[in-house]
Amino acid sequence: MVELEVWAEKYRPKKFDEVIDQEHVVERLKAFVKEKNIPHLLFAGPAGTGKTTCAFVIARELYGDNWHQNVLELNASDARGIDVIRYQVKEFARTKAIGEIPFKIIILDEADALTTDAQQALRRTMEDYTRTTRFILICNYSSKIIDPIQSRCAVFRFRAHSEQAMKKFIERIAKKEKLEITPDGEKAIMDIAEGDLRRVANLLQAAAAISKKIDEELVYEVASLAKPKDVKEMIELALKGDFKGARQRLYDMIIKQGLAGEDIIKQIHKEVYKLDVPDEAKVKLVEKVGEYEFRIAEGGDPLIQLTALLAQFLLLKKNMKT
Repeated sequence: MVELEVWAEKYRPKKFDEVIDQEHVVERLKAFVKEKNIPHLLFAGPAGTGKTTCAFVIARELYGDNWHQNVLELNASDARGIDVIRYQVKEFARTKAIGEIPFKIIILDEADALTTDAQQALRRTMEDYTRTTRFILICNYSSKIIDPIQSRCAVFRFRAHSEQAMKKFIERIAKKEKLEITPDGEKAIMDIAEGDLRRVANLLQAAAAISKKIDEELVYEVASLAKPKDVKEMIELALKGDFKGARQRLYDMIIKQGLAGEDIIKQIHKEVYKLDVPDEAKVKLVEKVGEYEFRIAEGGDPLIQLTALLAQFLLLKKNMKT
């Protein structure tokens, strides 16, 4: 099987015009690049929405084919301490750029993983080397970046991709890789990816390694996630009072299919909103789902906790009738 992430890299945009569904960000970045000058930048938003892609596109547009010589990329989740800022970043920042652009670029991916001490050191480095270096900080949660750094950056907020954008991306890959994707398979990919194009590419790659025809069954198999249909039937059995049948469905998913309790409870959370019960009941069910999700996260046995959650569904339905 081909290594995962290969397709994600293969279909990563190389130019601004290829970036999907982030026009509100791209137009502003184009203006900076046109002036051949950029401020320090902070890219924030969900995973797989094009933050790192835009950082590399900026580098390519500014430096051309020799962009590698003027760009340092660090993943802050791997190298997150103060020594990284003091040595690696400073050593790169203090040297001049090669070419006509008077500054280098340092890309700090997952910058929200930097420790507070490292961020304080980074703030000083950004001040001291502004003439020779520009920083592009990339994070999922901008609230984890200290205010002094945020105030030194132009902030760009990326949004999760729409279904239309994901569909366009899926069709593009399917055409180039000669894949046949059924409508239910396409919908399954979009439901699982939740706006993350990197995950779309990885799901398609994993599924294509098994079959050129990709349907819902195959997508959920390679994603190792609970099928919405199975979870819906399990919940309905519990609400009908068939606790034994509901528990058997749960047992099959956890023991026979090997699914994680965390993934099953997330799907239960989605299905609650689709149930044909009063809103008041949905509110109570969501509260219970949150409680049992916390128990599993704290180390509770998934089978026992999810069985207890099914019992709560059954009891709630009985209380509604009385």
